[in-house]
Amino acid sequence: MKRYGKVAVLLGGTSAERPISLRSGQAVLASLQRQGIDAQALDPAQRDTLGRLEAEGFDRAFIMLHGRGGEDGTIQGALETLGMPYTGSGVLGSALAMDKHRTKLVWQATGIPSPPARIVRAAAELAQAAEAVGFPLIVKPVHEGSSIGMRRVDGPDALEAAWREAAAVDAEVLLERWIEGEEYTVAILGERALPVIRLETPRDFYDYEAKYHSDQTRYHIPCGLPEAREQALAAMAREAFLAVGASGWGRVDLMFDAEGRPWFLEVNTVPGMTDHSLVPMAARAAGMDFDALVRAILDTSIREDDGR
Repeated sequence: MKRYGKVAVLLGGTSAERPISLRSGQAVLASLQRQGIDAQALDPAQRDTLGRLEAEGFDRAFIMLHGRGGEDGTIQGALETLGMPYTGSGVLGSALAMDKHRTKLVWQATGIPSPPARIVRAAAELAQAAEAVGFPLIVKPVHEGSSIGMRRVDGPDALEAAWREAAAVDAEVLLERWIEGEEYTVAILGERALPVIRLETPRDFYDYEAKYHSDQTRYHIPCGLPEAREQALAAMAREAFLAVGASGWGRVDLMFDAEGRPWFLEVNTVPGMTDHSLVPMAARAAGMDFDALVRAILDTSIREDDGR
């Protein structure tokens, strides 16, 4: 398809999510090539990516880099400098959505419900932060994805070990109130929300194992909510997505507590595209196969009013 020109699929990278990025990127690359689009893979961990983008005549970039260096505004800023169109959110939306703490501050300021939390940068701050949040709580690295470094903590005895595990991958760690209830995710594609998915796992939460390896994770589409409530939830998710400056495509994760109140957790601006990934599942439920989804995401690189 000549309208896209030569497409660089950026995959791999150097973040802790590199293995998932490679899987996602290879799936996207195969889809683009299957559709007759001139696409090649570039891994920023291997060679001078920006130099190659210029020297080898690429027209646009399909970003499949998960985590820091690829999902946090870094590569987006570099591509802006080159004047090269790219998929998904711009610099601001990428950087803000990657930061769970500051995403939460924006949501709380705009009336989007998100669980109470405290940021911790040193072990001496743990007790006071935990007291403010209350047990049980979840410990999260502020700038990691794929649930890396996350752990539920039920009491003070296990708190420091969980914090040290998270602090090993991020200097900023979030202690967030544990929400007991059903977990949902809403994929955003362009101007619309795709069908809501309800997640069910026998694990404490939808962690790395549940996301990428477990065959016990269940995905409910339809999600089981009444149609009017699902539509309202999808509208709230899109509002949460836009509030952090995200655009193009992505995914919003949330939970309902025992009283049925929604609590928004985070935004993913470069969600997974593996065989276990949620956005392709939601797209299928909306009648869109994987190739059509990939092409729709590629189309986000040619929009002129995406908020960048």
